[in-house]
Amino acid sequence: MYNHTLCFIKRNEEILMLNRKYDPVKGLWNGVGGKIEKGETPLENAIREIKEETNIKVTHDQIQFKGIIKWEDSSYSGGMYVYLVELLHEFTYHTPKKVSEGILDWKEISWTLSDYIVLSNHKLIDYRNEELAKQDSSIDNIVQL
Repeated sequence: MYNHTLCFIKRNEEILMLNRKYDPVKGLWNGVGGKIEKGETPLENAIREIKEETNIKVTHDQIQFKGIIKWEDSSYSGGMYVYLVELLHEFTYHTPKKVSEGILDWKEISWTLSDYIVLSNHKLIDYRNEELAKQDSSIDNIVQL
């Protein structure tokens, strides 16, 4: 079992992104999520982290497991469970919003796939791959070729 979750909240063609206030990804845009607590399932963690970081309450039937991102190098290996929440198009959530973890803001999906700063946040996957971004099923593993 891995120790972290990463959750993306989608409304129409926008993703709610968090510009992190703290290390290890301070100043970078990402989804919300965090460390899984003892006795907590990844799904329970994802729901809790969404509520804590955004104050958006989601239920088990609103959240979709999308896969696991794994990484490994000479000194460290790990992974995280990735979830997606798709909100109704009329859902109102005003941003930018300062929260304890950083600044939340709705970003167009096209921005997340084209902005160099966002793309440089993660070397794990090629975010410019539009087929990957549209993926409907779970992603078991991503390997750089």
